Amino acid sequence: MKKNYWKMFYNWFDERIQFEDIIQFAAKKYVPVHSHSIWYYFGGITLFLFIIQVVTGIMLLLYYKGSEDLAFESIQYIMTEVQFGWLIRSVHSWSANLMMLAAFIHMFSVYFTRAYRKPREITWITGMLMLFLAMGFGFSGYLLPWNELAFFATKVGTDIAGVIPVIGKPMLEFLRGGEDVTGATLSRFFGFHVAVMPAIFTVLLGIHLILVQRQGMSEPIGYENKPVTEKKTMPFFPNFLLRDLLFWLVVLNIVALLAVLFPWELGVKADPFAPAPAGIKPEWYFMFMFQTLKYIPAHILFMDGEVLGILLFSAAGLLWTSVPFWDRKTLRGEKTRFINYLGIFALVYIILLTVLGYLE
Repeated sequence: MKKNYWKMFYNWFDERIQFEDIIQFAAKKYVPVHSHSIWYYFGGITLFLFIIQVVTGIMLLLYYKGSEDLAFESIQYIMTEVQFGWLIRSVHSWSANLMMLAAFIHMFSVYFTRAYRKPREITWITGMLMLFLAMGFGFSGYLLPWNELAFFATKVGTDIAGVIPVIGKPMLEFLRGGEDVTGATLSRFFGFHVAVMPAIFTVLLGIHLILVQRQGMSEPIGYENKPVTEKKTMPFFPNFLLRDLLFWLVVLNIVALLAVLFPWELGVKADPFAPAPAGIKPEWYFMFMFQTLKYIPAHILFMDGEVLGILLFSAAGLLWTSVPFWDRKTLRGEKTRFINYLGIFALVYIILLTVLGYLE
């Protein structure tokens, strides 16, 4: 009698891992189907782009040297000597930007559908913390090529952090590893980018995913009150999972096309003694804050305008992150237009100031 090696292989693992429990869990899991279901996929897309970041980041790490003398040259080597090195770096850069876009879309879709309401407060908070960390990934990774634009953008960015009352100066010195942007800053940002932030992010991501699996997909307020017989659902496995994978395939193609048609440039090596080039701008996801600070007068009453701007953005970020705790009407299952107006204002403000930042 012919042995079924696949069955033997499966049984060997099943006896140790209990696949059946996982299969039973997935088989009982259903996803709501309604007019807002499309937004469910953006969490998975963000996760997929993060996975691309990790894989391409590890590949770049094999050749990258995080020192002031060698960082720029090591990137040059990756782009010119390593086989497909230019493509890996370009995929890493494009997927980072697309991940930020997907994370913002996911965050706003959760906000507008009120998916942050009880019992998903922790899921929302871990998601917001991961968004802030992703912005930190972008800021720290921007300096690593040690080119002219990255050097002066980091100088401007850390200068802004340095004006915060009380903690600004110590924070600036902590970020830079001294008073100026030097090789010590590059080493610190390298450490933050490849060790500290990924470790924190992985813990938050684990909590976030466990909560999503435990609590299931959130249903819109009007939909959850419908009778069970009027609700449409689809099995998570395989229906939703296959759709998710299809979206991942589409995103992978978009990343590949962007990386090939618009390869990421390296620029010229940073020279700390050279004057800052005109028109230094941050990454697009920081642009609305950067542009706002440019519009605020130098002094308002007794305060420095830049300080006031940073304090207002900090307060707005805290208010936004804590929305599950002060939006009491949604908690009671009531509709509130204020939350919609606030979200629309934030969305329009970010888009408008970002566009203005690139037009000027």
